[in-house]
Amino acid sequence: MALFHVARYAGPEAAGAEAEADGRARALLERLRCRARERELQKQPPQQEPSEPAEAAQTAQAAGKRRRRPRRTRRRKSGGAPGSPHAPPCKRRKADDEDEDAGAGRASRGGPWDSGPRGADAPPRPRFCRAESSEEAPAGNSVGAEAAGSPEGQGGQPPEEASGPPAHALVLGGFGRSKAPKVQPFLPAWLAEPSCVGKSVTEGLVPIEDIPEVHPDLRKRLRAQGISSYFPVQAAVIPALLESAANGFLVSRGGYRPSDLCVSAPTGSGKTLAFVIPVVQALLRRAVCQVRALVVLPTKELAQQVSKVFSVYTDATPLRVALVTGQKSLAKEQESLVQDTADGFRCLADIVVATPGRLVDHVEQTPGFSLQHLRFLVIDEADRVIDSMHQAWLPRVVAAAFPSEGSRDPFALLQRTQPRAVTAASVCCPQMPLQKLLFSATLTQNPEKLQQLGLYRPRLFSTGSVHGGLRDPDVDVAGDLGGKYTFPAGLTHRYVPCSLRLKPLVVLHLILEMNLSRVLCFTNSRENSHRLFLLVQAFGGVRVADFSSRYGPGARKLILKRFQQGKIQLLISTDATARGIDVQGVQLVVNYDAPQYLRTYVHRVGRTARAGKSGQAFTLLLEVQERRFVRMLREGGVPRLERHDAPSELLQPLVPRYQEALSQLERAIREEQRQKAA
Repeated sequence: MALFHVARYAGPEAAGAEAEADGRARALLERLRCRARERELQKQPPQQEPSEPAEAAQTAQAAGKRRRRPRRTRRRKSGGAPGSPHAPPCKRRKADDEDEDAGAGRASRGGPWDSGPRGADAPPRPRFCRAESSEEAPAGNSVGAEAAGSPEGQGGQPPEEASGPPAHALVLGGFGRSKAPKVQPFLPAWLAEPSCVGKSVTEGLVPIEDIPEVHPDLRKRLRAQGISSYFPVQAAVIPALLESAANGFLVSRGGYRPSDLCVSAPTGSGKTLAFVIPVVQALLRRAVCQVRALVVLPTKELAQQVSKVFSVYTDATPLRVALVTGQKSLAKEQESLVQDTADGFRCLADIVVATPGRLVDHVEQTPGFSLQHLRFLVIDEADRVIDSMHQAWLPRVVAAAFPSEGSRDPFALLQRTQPRAVTAASVCCPQMPLQKLLFSATLTQNPEKLQQLGLYRPRLFSTGSVHGGLRDPDVDVAGDLGGKYTFPAGLTHRYVPCSLRLKPLVVLHLILEMNLSRVLCFTNSRENSHRLFLLVQAFGGVRVADFSSRYGPGARKLILKRFQQGKIQLLISTDATARGIDVQGVQLVVNYDAPQYLRTYVHRVGRTARAGKSGQAFTLLLEVQERRFVRMLREGGVPRLERHDAPSELLQPLVPRYQEALSQLERAIREEQRQKAA
């Protein structure tokens, strides 16, 4: 007879347990042999007198009753081995019944313990007991487990009183779902511990007289613009920048390279002026016109706006500002940057405001355009510019700022070499520093993305508290403990549940009901923007215009000017105006198409409630969008999100005009399609 001992996942005490199981198996084997001998004797014809038929009948009836023993219902306990008290009851009943029926059933069928038909020397057929599931603890031996579960193997102890699985068995289980703890990545010290700045632009204002480092002429210019106090962000960043340029723009303090600055502050908090004032003051003492400051912005409209601010504060100075965004031809822009003279090229701009693509064009195609004297590299809306790093504009600009080995003048007093480890040899000659300044309302906190900028000992100014860690991956976070981002204090957030066919009607209802003079409406595509413009125009009663890439730079500039003057009541736009555009007096922002990303929402609603003023933001949501949008804003740090319903009884009076406007829209679209086909 063959016995198979299966020990899966045995523990360190397996040696002693195996010996114990082996002894139990031998005892069971001896017991089974005794049973087999008894059944062999029962199989032989009984030698009894004719006077004893009644006794034989009673013996057979008792044996039949034993074979037809009713099944007992036992409680299933997980973790036991087959045949043990903790094994599935169906498996144990089957094993017990087969053992007890061996004499009556297997004798006629040639069972595994029968040596008659197969010969006396044939090996017995082994029996296996399979576990019900992989989560049950395996026993050391299937037959031994049966003995352990039987009253004979346990010294008469009933199966229900078994104490549990063997000591050497490893009970598997605990596969239920459990929420894994969130891993907080390790952030660099400058990201984990930023310099905190007040986020309210109505509190903590600093009078301009309290920062004496600012030049008197610039303070006079600030008063002329109606500015008597600095916002918290300006009061923190301006002194830090002026300190790095205290010894002039050619040599930084102590001859060391100054730290790069990153500023994360809400929309409308005065970030533009925070770098305009110190850059202009640092360059006031320049003697030769060279490109000393380069400001890179993602859109043409934002570049125009920043260029105007620089022009205001350099008006009475010898500094010159050039704008290169592609709105003019390349030749026209080259004339504003360099001049070809008999002695060579002469630079005509001290401060260059540019978009990334056009800047690369001039670096590669404009003769005499040099960045080797660059002192400040300002990246406004830095997160958007980082997203365009695939264009590889920053490596080209940085390479142009450092002279090649062959063109370097060994006798020059001031050298500029590629950044390397600070040693005694690296600081023996004064270095002309290059300082990077990053500004954004949604500055990324992802170190992997910030590493692409090559920052040197960066310092972060943030309107939030100490960051606990990276909140999201692709995610870009910059805020306080309340959420990812910081929003203007005077901004009210609301959402309007509505169906797709009623969205234009809800926009008209909001404008007519509130009677607002400047409303900015955002869509996700220029096609939606244009169709909504045609529909509102056909409806009548609202001065409307659309703003998208359908129009050229000159037309977009004129549309923005009319909107600022109040000649346009509703401006329907794509996200082209969502970045940094400062339009005075915007009272309401409507998200006709819900933004897909929180960062897009932050910049859209940031067009209102600027510089401490109040504003409202409405978002039209379909039923399938409501849950995700509300969760996104809650996680993003929106202090309060209100639901605003538009009852059908209020929309009903507008329905007849709305239906007529839809008919006119259909005809207008057909006419445009016919003109395009022609």
